[in-house]
Amino acid sequence: MRHRSHGWSWLPAIVVVGALGLAFVGCSGKTGMPTGPLSSGSLEKGMASPAERPELKPPDQVTYCQTFVPFAEARFSHPRRIDNPWSPLLPGTQYVLTGQANRGLGLLPHDVVFTVTDVIKEINGIECAVLWDRDFQDGILAEAELAFMAQDDAGNIWMMGEYPEEYDIVSGGFQGAPSTWIAGIESAEPGTLMLADPEHGTGYYLQARVPAIRFLDCGKVFKTGQKDCVPVGCYSDVLVIDERGPLEQNSGHQRKSYAQGAGNIRVDFVGDTEGEVLVQSRRSQLNAAELAEARAEVLRLDARGYQYNDVYAQTVRAR
Repeated sequence: MRHRSHGWSWLPAIVVVGALGLAFVGCSGKTGMPTGPLSSGSLEKGMASPAERPELKPPDQVTYCQTFVPFAEARFSHPRRIDNPWSPLLPGTQYVLTGQANRGLGLLPHDVVFTVTDVIKEINGIECAVLWDRDFQDGILAEAELAFMAQDDAGNIWMMGEYPEEYDIVSGGFQGAPSTWIAGIESAEPGTLMLADPEHGTGYYLQARVPAIRFLDCGKVFKTGQKDCVPVGCYSDVLVIDERGPLEQNSGHQRKSYAQGAGNIRVDFVGDTEGEVLVQSRRSQLNAAELAEARAEVLRLDARGYQYNDVYAQTVRAR
């Protein structure tokens, strides 16, 4: 899950989003299932025209990244129990990242709020935890996203899908959610957000591949054992993940820093025109009333997804 948005479309409507911020939804329960006929081969590079569709290439040709663990071989006995120490997603936890980014109007204050909820969404036969992710540019809501996560029995955290609603950062008007993807629908492949045992030098691994919306995200362990201080604390064993979208022109790289028990503490960039820089400024536990409000907002967004996106309309309703 990248913090930057992916190019949206235009549906006339108005959205009502609660005051709490972004929320996560986790997956639980069943053995991994194949996600469709798409192979782990790569997409063709260098297509400049947005009208062109990506072509699937044989695995022995241009390859950007492969799944670290084949999804069909992964096992998910307790998928909503996401306790990977590098990115724990415990229900009721809320993370706030603060900094700046350029979303087309120059560098402006940028805040991202993640809330881990107790909502459940079944994706590709797996019960997932839901993350509600709200993205504010200069104090104005720019994106509200539901992200679906599951942890396999080995401890790898999987990205199972995203429903991101985009809003005009000037008028606040709803612009649609065309970058929605769900594992197992239209050949969308899930990937790994965080490895169970990150080791430097493992190479790029797949985070998500969605040919229908020309979306490919790859990550790799860039550095380990780093030191870093952010508003929530100082850490001496920081893990840095390098993320890139090979099909996005001029997107550069995002460098995300993680500390055990604290999750994503910093976002930096190399060659990215958005210039997004964030640090974790707050981490808190919601009380019962706040968690109930977050649940209500997540279920509201889930219901909107059936109205505004044909892919999302094929999913099982969250509960």
